[in-house]
Amino acid sequence: MHEVTTIKRSGTRWEDYSQSFASLLGSLVVTDRQGNEMRRDAGFRIWSDWTLRAKLERGCVYFVGNGASAAMACHTATDVAKGARVRTQVFTDAALMTAVANDVAYEEVFAEPLSWSMNSGDVLVAISSSGNSANVTRAVDRARELNGHSVTLSAMNPTNSLRNLGDLNFYLPAMTYGLAETTHAAILHHFVDRLTPLD
Repeated sequence: MHEVTTIKRSGTRWEDYSQSFASLLGSLVVTDRQGNEMRRDAGFRIWSDWTLRAKLERGCVYFVGNGASAAMACHTATDVAKGARVRTQVFTDAALMTAVANDVAYEEVFAEPLSWSMNSGDVLVAISSSGNSANVTRAVDRARELNGHSVTLSAMNPTNSLRNLGDLNFYLPAMTYGLAETTHAAILHHFVDRLTPLD
C-alpha cells in the first residue's frame, strides 16, 4: 500500500485550491472489507458491475448521506436512474426521516427503511465526509445483514469508522469538508459516467 498524505489546507489562491483537488484525486485509495488495497479502476468496475447486475435483476441501488452528502446522494440517484435506467432510492423524505428518528432513533433513519426494501444483490452507496456518521455506518451494517453490496465514500481520518466497513471502500485523505465533498462528487460523477458512456 502506498503512504497516504493528508491534504489539510488548500490556500486562498485558486491555483492552490485546484492543485490540492488534483493531488487528492491522485491519492484515492480503494479497499475491500478486509482493508486490501486494489487498483482504482478495478474498484470502479466492481461497483459498476454490481449496479448493472442489480438493473438486470430488477434490483435497486440505495444512496445515503447527511447534509451535502445527502444532496450528493439525491443527485447521483437521479443521474443513475435517468441515465442508466437503474432503479434507485434515497431516504431523504422529511416525513420518513422524522418519523423514524422520533419513533426508533436518529441513528436508524437509513437502516430502518433499508430493512423494509433491500433485497439480496441490491447495492448501498454510503457517503460521509468524516466517515463517522452513526446513521450511515448503521446503514452499511444493515446492508450486510440483508446480503446487499455496500460501497462507501469517506475522507478525513484514515481510521474513520466507514473506511473499511463496506464491501468496497473509496477513501480520500481530505481534511476539510470542502475538499472532501468536492472530491466525493468527482468520484460519484466518474461512476455515473462509467454507467452512461457517450455514444
